[in-house]
Amino acid sequence: MEAQELRDAYINFFKSKGHAQIRSASLIPENDPTVLFTTAGMHPLVPYLLGEKHPAGTRLTDFQKCVRTGDIEDVGDASHLTFFEMLGNWSLGDYFKKESITWSYELLRNVLKLTPDQLAVTAFAGDEDAPKDEETAQIWIEQGIAKDHVFFLPKEDNWWGPAGQTGPCGPDTEIFYIDQTKKPCGPECRPGCHCGYYTEIWNNVFMQYFKDKDGKFTPLKQKNVDTGMGLERALRVLCGTETVYETPLFTGIIGKVEEMSGKKYDEDKKAFRVISDHLRASTFLIADGVVPHKMGAGYILRRLIRRASRYMSTLGIEGVRMKEVSEVVIREYSTAYPELKENEQLIYDTITAEEEKFHKNLKKGMRKFDDMIAEQGETKVLNGEKVFQLFDTFGFPIELTKELAEEKGYEVDVEDFNNRFKKHQDTSRMDTNQTFKGGLADHTEETTKLHTATHLLNAALRNLISEDIRQKGSNITPERLRFDFNLDRKLTPEEIASLEKYVNDAIKAAIPVVCEEMTLEEARARNAIGVFDSKYGQMVKVYTMGDVSCEICGGPHVQNTSELQGFKIQKQENVAAGVKRIKAVVGKFD
Repeated sequence: MEAQELRDAYINFFKSKGHAQIRSASLIPENDPTVLFTTAGMHPLVPYLLGEKHPAGTRLTDFQKCVRTGDIEDVGDASHLTFFEMLGNWSLGDYFKKESITWSYELLRNVLKLTPDQLAVTAFAGDEDAPKDEETAQIWIEQGIAKDHVFFLPKEDNWWGPAGQTGPCGPDTEIFYIDQTKKPCGPECRPGCHCGYYTEIWNNVFMQYFKDKDGKFTPLKQKNVDTGMGLERALRVLCGTETVYETPLFTGIIGKVEEMSGKKYDEDKKAFRVISDHLRASTFLIADGVVPHKMGAGYILRRLIRRASRYMSTLGIEGVRMKEVSEVVIREYSTAYPELKENEQLIYDTITAEEEKFHKNLKKGMRKFDDMIAEQGETKVLNGEKVFQLFDTFGFPIELTKELAEEKGYEVDVEDFNNRFKKHQDTSRMDTNQTFKGGLADHTEETTKLHTATHLLNAALRNLISEDIRQKGSNITPERLRFDFNLDRKLTPEEIASLEKYVNDAIKAAIPVVCEEMTLEEARARNAIGVFDSKYGQMVKVYTMGDVSCEICGGPHVQNTSELQGFKIQKQENVAAGVKRIKAVVGKFD
């Protein structure tokens, strides 16, 4: 089965059950400081899971592009990926367990042609907070799943949320494929075991409780269903391949790397996998507006490109050639994600510039290495601190440093390096993965005000600086807003002052913030600003503030601009070539 066949089969099935298809959101989350990237299919739908009305209705389905970066250094094995796709369907206060499980089973059996003996499922075992989920187990058995294929597991395995201290949460049921070519690793083998006998392919979350600040769980008025099927995992199962890298999702990309290197995938699977995964992810990130940078999402992009470059060198691929891999990604994914084709030249320019920069850094790193050797004197062991500096600053892999050191009769303190690397990795995981098992977006009063201020700032930039300005990124925390936009020069102090005045005048005017649902065509006719057109469905929400601002947005916003009290720009920064950043705050200022 091809990837697009699976996407179409999933979407068409749920359309037949009354679901509206919505488009994949950007990889850059909107108004969510908890994560750098969209990490799950439910991530863009958080406001609606919390009770906001979705323009497309109460039954939704999509395929969503996602990035998770906590395990970048593990990519290259049989299972880890940075970029992946999630197929999902949702009930926003509509159907619940019975329909969700029945339809999941129907799709697996009738559409994907899996048999009952190839499936195992789990249900919540119960604890002091919530009872054992006998209902879920019974529904599965009624569908045709054998009792000994139903497993009750504790909260750490079969419970979702809340993302923070309080919020929606509930039990889930996970669906596993049983690889009948293998045997269980022992009597304790069960779904979730890492021996390869069970592979998770789908997860249905039943949000039915609210956990309050006292730790009490009470039933929710709006009960939701949130499901996610990993496209890559499901495709591997359906194609019968050993890993996702042998599925049609990667055969074209790997074939290109084979052509470029003159080597076969089986000769160095790790290198082929790293290059394929990292450049696929990089292509998608650039298409969604990420630029290589020393911090945040841009830092992750830079790491991916540089790690891919190192492994291209190990395959003997010389020169600046990443663009060739991106060409394959764009060609094979543009049907599902048209933004790739729309941003084709930007992708090529960005990835080539970063690759060239890294090659220059490697040359600088070689000079640094030579200086390091010259400073060693009689000591024949290079300490981990200096070796890690080569890795962190110049992208030198430890293997390269060891090889260079051995050629000159030196050793590397690998244990010290590994300790420093582990500390770096742990910090990186905390910074980039943070708390999203889900990570619910922060919809506090403070962030809601800043979200509205971001719309006003966007309008100010377009009216006062250039009508060609477009949002390139946004991040909001309870303390401040951060807004990235295209501009090839620094704003003058006078321009900063005029932007502040524009926003503050809108605040003083006490303009009502009006939210309307309309078709995308109607929104465009009103000249509503849309940041990522490809993510919108047929019905959208448009927030209007008089004649000052009109934007397509999921919300939330204040009811009146006067609630912001005041607006102040703290600083402007240079993010990348042609991209500037403003940081600002709202509140009462003297």
